[in-house]
Amino acid sequence: QVARRGGLVREETQVEHVRFGVVLGEDGRKLKTRSGDTVKLKDLLEESIKRAREDILVRGTKERDQSDQLSVDQVAKIVGIGAVKYADLSMSRESNYRFSYSKMLALNGNTAPYMLYAYARIQGISRKLPQSDSLSGFSAPLEHPAEQALAKQLLKFPDVVLRLEKDLFPHILCDYLFELGQAFNQFYETCSVTQAPSPEIQASRGALCKLSANTLKVSLQLLGIGVVDVL
Repeated sequence: QVARRGGLVREETQVEHVRFGVVLGEDGRKLKTRSGDTVKLKDLLEESIKRAREDILVRGTKERDQSDQLSVDQVAKIVGIGAVKYADLSMSRESNYRFSYSKMLALNGNTAPYMLYAYARIQGISRKLPQSDSLSGFSAPLEHPAEQALAKQLLKFPDVVLRLEKDLFPHILCDYLFELGQAFNQFYETCSVTQAPSPEIQASRGALCKLSANTLKVSLQLLGIGVVDVL
């Protein structure tokens, strides 16, 4: 009622109290500064952005000119803030979890950078394919097991969203995203898209890429995380 009276929540919005666990430091104790004070979210985000930016500059992306500092800063902000959000939401909200910059900024595992890298990889593939806005017309069958596994994972998305809405556990969506990322990487490693054996198969695999990118983007947006085309 206080939120409604203060204009923070609309009358038609359903509000439900949910339990959250405690954020712990890497030592397993309640997250605090060296002086013992409570860590401010602003400081956590700024440190995450700083580390993300350093990582981007060290790795160096061929498709991004190093002189384009604005681009680097924008990407670092998306990755850094997204990493903190994802690290929090990927754990069951009722459980305590250990806060670790190295883990949440890792390019492997159930992390925001892993998902963002998968999305950027798909965008890189799409840039090499004939441009088409249509996702219809799968003229070639999905014969390879990796194609079938990816398609099946994509079909699970609506049910995952409905379950998320019902149970209010964001980690359900994060778990799905991780499985989708793994399915796509397996598909990427075993099924050539740009060098597909026929135009029909290339169009079919290109459509799978586009559906995967769209699903990743929508899912991350539901979690309050942006995406980047180059990482």
